[in-house]
Amino acid sequence: MVSEHFDAPGGETATLALKILVAGGFGVGITTLVGAVSEIRPLRTEELLSQAGQLVDDTDGVDQKVTTTVAMDFGRITIRSGLSLYLFATPGQDRFWFLWDELSQGALGAVVVADTRRLEDCFPAVDYFEHRHIPSVVAVNCFPGARTYGADDVSRALDLDRGTPVVLCDARERDSGKEVLIRLVEYAGRMHTARLLESVS
Repeated sequence: MVSEHFDAPGGETATLALKILVAGGFGVGITTLVGAVSEIRPLRTEELLSQAGQLVDDTDGVDQKVTTTVAMDFGRITIRSGLSLYLFATPGQDRFWFLWDELSQGALGAVVVADTRRLEDCFPAVDYFEHRHIPSVVAVNCFPGARTYGADDVSRALDLDRGTPVVLCDARERDSGKEVLIRLVEYAGRMHTARLLESVS
Protein backbone atom coordinates (compact mmCIF):
# COMPACT_ATOMS: atom_id res chain seq x y z
CA MET A 1 0.00 0.00 0.00
CA VAL A 2 2.37 2.65 -1.25
CA SER A 3 1.18 5.52 -3.41
CA GLU A 4 3.59 7.89 -5.12
CA HIS A 5 3.74 11.69 -5.13
CA PHE A 6 1.96 13.34 -8.00
CA ASP A 7 0.48 16.73 -8.75
CA ALA A 8 -3.22 16.76 -8.03
CA PRO A 9 -5.66 19.06 -9.85
CA GLY A 10 -5.26 22.65 -8.69
CA GLY A 11 -1.51 22.29 -8.19
CA GLU A 12 -1.74 20.52 -4.82
CA THR A 13 0.67 17.72 -4.01
CA ALA A 14 -0.96 14.41 -3.20
CA THR A 15 -0.05 12.53 -0.05
CA LEU A 16 2.35 9.60 -0.06
CA ALA A 17 0.66 6.93 2.07
CA LEU A 18 2.78 4.16 3.57
CA LYS A 19 1.54 1.03 5.33
CA ILE A 20 3.31 0.14 8.58
CA LEU A 21 2.75 -2.90 10.79
CA VAL A 22 3.08 -2.71 14.57
CA ALA A 23 3.62 -6.11 16.17
CA GLY A 24 5.10 -7.89 19.18
CA GLY A 25 4.18 -10.07 22.09
CA PHE A 26 1.03 -10.00 24.16
CA GLY A 27 0.71 -6.92 26.38
CA VAL A 28 3.88 -5.12 25.30
CA GLY A 29 2.16 -1.83 24.37
CA ILE A 30 1.17 -2.25 20.71
CA THR A 31 -2.32 -0.78 21.11
CA THR A 32 -0.94 1.95 23.38
CA LEU A 33 1.65 3.01 20.79
CA VAL A 34 -0.89 3.24 17.96
CA GLY A 35 -3.33 5.14 20.16
CA ALA A 36 -0.65 7.60 21.30
CA VAL A 37 0.55 8.58 17.82
CA SER A 38 -2.64 8.37 15.76
CA GLU A 39 -4.06 11.72 14.66
CA ILE A 40 -7.45 10.10 14.10
CA ARG A 41 -9.48 8.19 16.64
CA PRO A 42 -7.89 4.73 16.29
CA LEU A 43 -9.95 1.74 15.28
CA ARG A 44 -9.62 -0.83 18.05
CA THR A 45 -10.81 -4.41 18.21
CA GLU A 46 -10.27 -4.98 21.91
CA GLU A 47 -12.34 -7.38 23.95
CA LEU A 48 -12.31 -8.25 27.63
CA LEU A 49 -10.08 -11.16 28.54
CA SER A 50 -12.25 -14.17 29.28
CA GLN A 51 -11.86 -17.19 31.51
CA ALA A 52 -11.62 -19.36 28.38
CA GLY A 53 -8.86 -17.16 26.97
CA GLN A 54 -6.75 -17.60 30.09
CA LEU A 55 -6.39 -21.26 29.18
CA VAL A 56 -4.69 -20.45 25.86
CA ASP A 57 -3.04 -17.03 26.38
CA ASP A 58 0.07 -16.67 28.52
CA THR A 59 -0.64 -13.71 30.82
CA ASP A 60 2.52 -14.06 32.92
CA GLY A 61 3.94 -10.59 33.49
CA VAL A 62 0.75 -8.83 32.35
CA ASP A 63 -1.52 -9.72 35.26
CA GLN A 64 -3.12 -6.25 35.23
CA LYS A 65 -4.21 -6.52 31.59
CA VAL A 66 -7.98 -6.89 31.21
CA THR A 67 -8.46 -6.51 27.42
CA THR A 68 -6.89 -7.95 24.30
CA THR A 69 -6.81 -7.12 20.58
CA VAL A 70 -8.68 -9.79 18.63
CA ALA A 71 -8.25 -8.60 15.02
CA MET A 72 -6.19 -5.44 14.53
CA ASP A 73 -5.89 -1.81 15.52
CA PHE A 74 -5.67 0.94 12.91
CA GLY A 75 -4.40 4.49 13.13
CA ARG A 76 -2.95 7.23 10.92
CA ILE A 77 -0.24 9.79 11.46
CA THR A 78 1.14 12.53 9.22
CA ILE A 79 4.92 12.59 9.59
CA ARG A 80 5.30 15.73 7.48
CA SER A 81 3.41 17.50 4.72
CA GLY A 82 2.73 14.96 1.99
CA LEU A 83 3.75 11.87 4.01
CA SER A 84 1.24 9.85 6.01
CA LEU A 85 1.61 6.47 7.68
CA TYR A 86 -1.25 4.00 8.03
CA LEU A 87 -0.62 1.88 11.10
CA PHE A 88 -1.92 -1.68 11.31
CA ALA A 89 -1.36 -3.25 14.72
CA THR A 90 -1.43 -7.03 14.98
CA PRO A 91 -2.70 -9.04 17.95
CA GLY A 92 0.13 -10.46 20.03
CA GLN A 93 -1.13 -13.97 20.79
CA ASP A 94 -0.01 -16.99 18.75
CA ARG A 95 -3.60 -17.98 17.96
CA PHE A 96 -4.12 -14.82 15.90
CA TRP A 97 -1.02 -15.18 13.73
CA PHE A 98 -3.05 -16.27 10.74
CA LEU A 99 -3.95 -12.56 10.36
CA TRP A 100 -0.34 -11.50 9.97
CA ASP A 101 0.11 -12.70 6.38
CA GLU A 102 -2.87 -10.65 5.22
CA LEU A 103 -1.91 -7.57 7.20
CA SER A 104 1.71 -7.63 5.98
CA GLN A 105 0.74 -7.44 2.28
CA GLY A 106 2.09 -4.19 0.85
CA ALA A 107 3.74 -3.03 4.09
CA LEU A 108 6.77 -0.76 3.83
CA GLY A 109 8.06 -2.02 7.17
CA ALA A 110 7.24 -3.01 10.71
CA VAL A 111 7.74 -1.91 14.29
CA VAL A 112 8.33 -4.76 16.75
CA VAL A 113 7.42 -3.57 20.25
CA ALA A 114 9.46 -5.24 22.99
CA ASP A 115 9.34 -5.41 26.78
CA THR A 116 12.76 -6.19 28.30
CA ARG A 117 11.06 -8.02 31.18
CA ARG A 118 9.72 -10.53 28.65
CA LEU A 119 12.10 -10.07 25.73
CA GLU A 120 11.57 -13.61 24.45
CA ASP A 121 7.95 -12.70 23.60
CA CYS A 122 9.10 -10.62 20.61
CA PHE A 123 11.32 -13.34 19.07
CA PRO A 124 8.51 -14.68 16.84
CA ALA A 125 7.73 -11.21 15.46
CA VAL A 126 11.41 -10.48 14.77
CA ASP A 127 11.77 -13.84 12.99
CA TYR A 128 8.57 -13.30 11.01
CA PHE A 129 9.75 -10.01 9.48
CA GLU A 130 13.36 -11.11 8.97
CA HIS A 131 12.31 -14.24 7.06
CA ARG A 132 9.98 -12.21 4.83
CA HIS A 133 12.58 -9.47 4.27
CA ILE A 134 10.27 -6.80 5.66
CA PRO A 135 12.40 -3.98 7.14
CA SER A 136 11.72 -3.58 10.85
CA VAL A 137 12.85 -1.68 13.91
CA VAL A 138 12.61 -2.89 17.49
CA ALA A 139 10.92 -0.38 19.80
CA VAL A 140 11.80 -1.16 23.41
CA ASN A 141 8.88 0.05 25.50
CA CYS A 142 10.51 1.32 28.70
CA PHE A 143 7.98 0.31 31.33
CA PRO A 144 8.20 2.11 34.71
CA GLY A 145 10.27 0.05 37.12
CA ALA A 146 11.77 -2.18 34.44
CA ARG A 147 15.54 -2.50 34.26
CA THR A 148 16.98 -0.31 31.52
CA TYR A 149 19.12 -1.88 28.82
CA GLY A 150 20.99 -0.13 26.04
CA ALA A 151 20.06 -0.56 22.39
CA ASP A 152 23.22 -2.60 21.71
CA ASP A 153 22.39 -4.99 24.58
CA VAL A 154 18.89 -5.58 23.20
CA SER A 155 20.22 -6.05 19.66
CA ARG A 156 22.64 -8.73 20.84
CA ALA A 157 20.03 -10.45 23.00
CA LEU A 158 17.65 -10.68 20.04
CA ASP A 159 20.43 -11.60 17.57
CA LEU A 160 19.10 -9.00 15.15
CA ASP A 161 20.26 -8.73 11.56
CA ARG A 162 23.13 -6.28 11.27
CA GLY A 163 21.93 -2.68 11.08
CA THR A 164 18.40 -3.33 12.41
CA PRO A 165 17.61 -0.26 14.53
CA VAL A 166 16.67 -0.57 18.20
CA VAL A 167 14.88 2.46 19.65
CA LEU A 168 14.13 3.02 23.34
CA CYS A 169 10.69 4.57 23.70
CA ASP A 170 7.67 5.25 25.88
CA ALA A 171 4.64 3.89 23.99
CA ARG A 172 2.37 6.30 25.89
CA GLU A 173 4.11 9.39 24.52
CA ARG A 174 3.25 10.70 21.06
CA ASP A 175 6.67 12.23 20.35
CA SER A 176 8.44 9.06 21.43
CA GLY A 177 6.26 6.90 19.20
CA LYS A 178 6.66 9.31 16.31
CA GLU A 179 10.45 9.05 16.60
CA VAL A 180 10.17 5.25 16.31
CA LEU A 181 8.13 5.60 13.12
CA ILE A 182 10.55 8.12 11.61
CA ARG A 183 13.45 5.75 12.27
CA LEU A 184 11.53 2.94 10.58
CA VAL A 185 10.71 5.01 7.47
CA GLU A 186 14.36 6.09 7.15
CA TYR A 187 15.64 2.55 7.61
CA ALA A 188 13.09 0.99 5.26
CA GLY A 189 13.92 3.62 2.63
CA ARG A 190 17.62 2.70 2.80
CA MET A 191 16.83 -1.03 2.63
CA HIS A 192 14.51 -0.70 -0.37
CA THR A 193 17.03 1.51 -2.18
CA ALA A 194 19.83 -1.01 -1.56
CA ARG A 195 17.68 -3.87 -2.88
CA LEU A 196 16.75 -1.87 -5.96
CA LEU A 197 20.42 -1.15 -6.69
CA GLU A 198 21.27 -4.84 -6.22
CA SER A 199 18.57 -5.85 -8.68
CA VAL A 200 19.88 -3.61 -11.45
CA SER A 201 23.61 -4.24 -10.92
